[in-house]
Amino acid sequence: MAAAVGVPVTRALTKRDPDRVVFPTAPPIRIDNVTVIDPIDGSRRPRQSVLVRYGRITAVTNSAAATTADVRAVDGAGRFVVPGYNNMHVHTLQGADARSYLATMLAEGVTGMRQMAASDDLLRYRAESRLPLTEYAPALLAMPGALISPFNAGSADDARAEVKRQKEQGADFIKIVVYDREPFLAALEQAREEGLVTAGHLPPDVSVTEASKLGYRSIEHFGTGSNIWINCSTQYDTLWGREQAALPIPQWVLGLPLADEVMAGQQNKRLINPAAFAKEEAVALLGQALDTFDEAKARELARTFVANGTWQTPTLVRLRTQYLADAPEYRQDPGFALMSSDERAERQDVLKTFDGLPATTHDIYRKAYELCKRMVGIFHDATVPMMTGTDGQGATPGQTMRLEFGEWAAAGIPPLDILRAATTGPAAYLGRSDRMGRIAAGMDADFLLLDADPLTDAANLSSVSAVIRAGHHLTRDQIQAVAEQAATGDHAAGLRTVTCC
Repeated sequence: MAAAVGVPVTRALTKRDPDRVVFPTAPPIRIDNVTVIDPIDGSRRPRQSVLVRYGRITAVTNSAAATTADVRAVDGAGRFVVPGYNNMHVHTLQGADARSYLATMLAEGVTGMRQMAASDDLLRYRAESRLPLTEYAPALLAMPGALISPFNAGSADDARAEVKRQKEQGADFIKIVVYDREPFLAALEQAREEGLVTAGHLPPDVSVTEASKLGYRSIEHFGTGSNIWINCSTQYDTLWGREQAALPIPQWVLGLPLADEVMAGQQNKRLINPAAFAKEEAVALLGQALDTFDEAKARELARTFVANGTWQTPTLVRLRTQYLADAPEYRQDPGFALMSSDERAERQDVLKTFDGLPATTHDIYRKAYELCKRMVGIFHDATVPMMTGTDGQGATPGQTMRLEFGEWAAAGIPPLDILRAATTGPAAYLGRSDRMGRIAAGMDADFLLLDADPLTDAANLSSVSAVIRAGHHLTRDQIQAVAEQAATGDHAAGLRTVTCC
């Protein structure tokens, strides 16, 4: 219910292979007169110059550094420099043409992304440099293959075979959204044997504690459904085992040709907001789990995550747009401008369905979201490793990094720790702390110029003036112009995007 379940909408939707993309090399540049923020210790170093050559930071010195003829100097005018943000749960590349979404993400400071669902075609496109990853797009940090789902993992043997196949295709990790215990456990074990980490959802019959102990590397949106809330309930023995995962089509259809197309047709609208279509018994179970929530159990779970190195990507804005879809701010969101008329109409249709839910359901959903924020605070206090992510295409209404930062702040997370969840956290998760997450010599030249101090107010994290992407100096206005131009072309072509899991 909470967050979308896995469906086979992860194939590339273009009619022909995209053209190859050549990423241009940036000329040397030096950004002068800036205050460098270090997310590691929260220090500020004023009056600094950041020298960049060939997409890497080569030096960070005081602003009196000598000028060389081949370096273009840019006056930072006292702005604050932070590493670029990483959106660690997106579905941007699943659309037919993601250029507008990618540029919109970059304009809000996202220089790196973890794509959370892909396909044979998308993996091949990456290998052949056919993805639209120009200097006006975040770097693609990691991407799985097709979702491990009932369509390719109906049994444990199927799950093992699919993990092996994706390893051969070049998948960076395995995304699991299967409904049954045995395929889930088999995929987890096979991924470990293949040297791949796992991330995703949880079946109803695998507890979040068990998954953590078995090495599930990253849990998305708290695992979906009522699983985590039942785990933290004083009535665990009574509630566990009552949650059911129901497919929107009969089980026997899964073995038929084109079953995935049938499933996709059923689920595309549901993916906009699964909470609008939840069954009455599922909502009632969620309500019981919430009413019996035990903070001591939640803190015990947090300690389990810390001990096992289990990362969390809460995607608060995804959960908020599901549980609080009737919030007034979602009626006129800027993200609608990047959607086609058909997409807007479909979203409005789902909103009507949500509005028509019983008052008791709305009450449970409001309580659920408040507990989501509370859980983020509990995890933070226990030092559970967490990362920022939005679960949208990149500019889905209500699902931007700016809004995600705001929800973390509302959960009581200090600005420095929000910055870490967007920078040093993802770097550590990916094993790239030697290349990402700081402003220092040897680091990738993916960083931001902010107009205000990000350590004094979380809102200042979104005061992006310019983005340095692989050494390319791009103002926010430049990037937004590219996003608007691409959006116009996308709408003219009648392209469609989808969000999933």
